[in-house]
Amino acid sequence: MLEQLPNKSTLAIEIWTAYQQHFKRIEVPAKSILLAEGDVAHKLFLIEKGCIRAWHNDDGKEITGQFFFENSSVSSIESLKKSIPSPITIETLEPSVIWWIDKADLDKLIAEIKEVPRLRDMLIDALFERTFDYIKQFSTSIRDSPEQRYQKLMQDRPEIVQRIPQHYIASFLGISSVHLSRIKNRIARSK
Repeated sequence: MLEQLPNKSTLAIEIWTAYQQHFKRIEVPAKSILLAEGDVAHKLFLIEKGCIRAWHNDDGKEITGQFFFENSSVSSIESLKKSIPSPITIETLEPSVIWWIDKADLDKLIAEIKEVPRLRDMLIDALFERTFDYIKQFSTSIRDSPEQRYQKLMQDRPEIVQRIPQHYIASFLGISSVHLSRIKNRIARSK
């Protein structure tokens, strides 16, 4: 996992080296449920290789909330923090290599990190980045047309368009697969 660190600074290497023993490495096939909606989260996952989708069930219809790729962490944060049922399912979309840490070890790690200003700042920065991503996604879902959302997705997150099946992208954009096909055809014709 060390070679996968997005920021190979001395500090990042120190952190991973110090805390790696708390993580367990697993290899899971595509379409594996890591956390089911309604279960309480007890783990935080770090993705070494693969893709994970977070989604919820809306009366039998799967609504995709987010995609996570290499070097990302994912969990149902509300569930993990408050020990409440998860509002989302977390599922692999590709064969994946994942590192996980259980809640007890994660709580200890966070308590230690909070005492070291450099580590605390890194943690806060990571949380803010995730929050900014959610706000941006929420704003675009209200403000932009489906075609504008798809074009921004192609521009800002090309890995989603390249790696994710179309029906999941449509779900993420809040449209049908047929509507997404029409948008893609319009964009292709306009080039």
